Amino acid sequence: MILSNTQIVECLKKKRFTIEPLERVDPTKTPFNTSAVDLRLGEEIRVQDSDSPIQIDLRKGGIADFLVKNSKLFKLEDERPFSLKPRKLILANTFEKVSFPINPSDICYSARVEGKSSLARCGIIVHFTAPTIHSNFSGKITLEIINLVKSSFYSSPKCIYAS
Repeated sequence: MILSNTQIVECLKKKRFTIEPLERVDPTKTPFNTSAVDLRLGEEIRVQDSDSPIQIDLRKGGIADFLVKNSKLFKLEDERPFSLKPRKLILANTFEKVSFPINPSDICYSARVEGKSSLARCGIIVHFTAPTIHSNFSGKITLEIINLVKSSFYSSPKCIYAS
């Protein structure tokens, strides 16, 4: 069942799940759509170290350690934005922390993470795998973000691009 915005607010008030922080810098903009909550990009992203091919043996696990060893952490700041180059992938976390506790005497909730269609239309895909945030999860959501656009798209005189 998909919750409406009013049902989401009611569940937040009853602490059936949490989203923190929920307040906004701009009080005129609400994070709620008709059946969704817009989460924000966190302050850090992981960028792969090089363009060279990688080899991962999935039988051995350790993917998180592999990613940490083969990527650099980049801190986003107003004075230091990040340009996502064409055909590049980054990992990022949401600014908000979400929590979906299991309460045996109540309904358990889960959620889905979906990218923004407005970004997808520009060739930026956000979170394209494993969209389910399961019951009992607590933390920031890791997002995969990739720029699928060829570099010539942005240099075309027909394309207006603003960052």
